[in-house]
Amino acid sequence: MTTLCAVEPRPSLAETQPELTRAGHAWRYALCVAISVAVWQSVAAIEWREQRMLFAAELVLGACAYVLVHFRRRAPVPIALAIAAMSALSGVAAGPATLAAVSVATRRDPRQVIVVGAANLAAAQTYTSVAPFDDNDPVITTLVNIAVNAGMMGWGLYIGSRREIIWNLRTRAERAEREQELRVSQARTTERTRIAREMHDVLAHRITLVSMQAGALAFRDDLDGDRLRDGLAQIQDQANDALHELRDVLGVLREDDPGTPTARPQPTYADIAALVDEARSLGLDVDFADDLDPTTPVPAATGRTVYRIVQEGLTNVRKHAPGSAVAIRSSGDPRSGITVTLANPLAERHRPTGAPGAGLGLVGLRERTELRGGRLDQRAEESAFVLEAWLPWSA
Repeated sequence: MTTLCAVEPRPSLAETQPELTRAGHAWRYALCVAISVAVWQSVAAIEWREQRMLFAAELVLGACAYVLVHFRRRAPVPIALAIAAMSALSGVAAGPATLAAVSVATRRDPRQVIVVGAANLAAAQTYTSVAPFDDNDPVITTLVNIAVNAGMMGWGLYIGSRREIIWNLRTRAERAEREQELRVSQARTTERTRIAREMHDVLAHRITLVSMQAGALAFRDDLDGDRLRDGLAQIQDQANDALHELRDVLGVLREDDPGTPTARPQPTYADIAALVDEARSLGLDVDFADDLDPTTPVPAATGRTVYRIVQEGLTNVRKHAPGSAVAIRSSGDPRSGITVTLANPLAERHRPTGAPGAGLGLVGLRERTELRGGRLDQRAEESAFVLEAWLPWSA
């Protein structure tokens, strides 16, 4: 099996090179001066006594090198080669030559590293043969020059590699932070949608019943005191049930609360019969046909989704077609899944209750159904409105 790994492109020099501040220039120039002093101090006195022209040439070329190295980032290789040529006749230029060569090596371009490294080695060999060193052993001098130049270019390669690693780590950290923020934002959006769907499914049913019963009492002027009290008691019971179910939802949202849990069990498929009986007791004509095998229990998640579909369907009938009959049929098995169908006469034949609605009930049901791997369809057949949903058995 071959595993393909994504290779991140190398960053550009502008992304990895640190910005040169005054402090950055200062310590680099201080290091250059230290290198220049170390190289030139062993021959400076001799040149002053015996070769004044060479002494002056070293100072002039060194000063030019110090000025030129300031612009090394504009043209790294040409400036490094020019300063290397100056260092062939000036030990004072050894410091700037080192800085320019290391700067080229940080670019990690093999050809540039080889060219500049070879130029600095040739310049070092030339200077050790021109300058009046005491006890100058050609073999030892050559070995020292090779070691110094190899170490110099190697140090530059290390710095360049370290800068790139730091840049990659910083980029990955920033990308991970952005991805984390995106995941948090998506999780918040998903949770808000879930909360809104649960609030609608749980409360819309009860509040619709309260609205319908209150509206019915408002239009009845022939009720005696006992019947009026019975109607108000039913409204109170429905309002209390709405409060209990609201508390259940809030209890789920406060799962980390160490207090005593107050949420009641979530509805299952077995609770649909009680939901239908309640609707019948409130005057709705419901024909419920349960064709599922009672010996095969419906999974809890699937049953809860079917319950919410039936609940929302009954709520919509009460809102938009009060007084009409509604037929509910549930069928299926573990292999083919569950199909639940609700059918009622079209709304124009009945007077709506006027209960407010956001129009999001079916939208929420469709989202809930699709999240469980099912589908929801609404259509008009002849003179009936049909709501049909299919869910896989193990949704």
